[in-house]
Amino acid sequence: MVPGFLMNPGLVNTGEMKLALEVVTLAVLDVDRALAFYTEQVGFHVDVDYAPDDEFRVVQLTPPGSGVSIQSEWGSPKPSPAVPGAPTSS
Repeated sequence: MVPGFLMNPGLVNTGEMKLALEVVTLAVLDVDRALAFYTEQVGFHVDVDYAPDDEFRVVQLTPPGSGVSIQSEWGSPKPSPAVPGAPTSS
């Protein structure tokens, strides 16, 4: 299976695929303000609001009845020292 594609159950054993858009990244300057707007004024559902620390946060929202979500993030996750090439403290 090709990443980003979903097999269509109606096309069994044909090798045909359909493209499915599941998440759209939306750049915002203020995650809290965007979260308030999309949930309180537009009615989106919060799927994810993840902030492992004060420097990184991901928010994913889905409109009612939709299979497509929007995602915004702030900051950058810190690399793990277990990842090759990641900085280590001396």
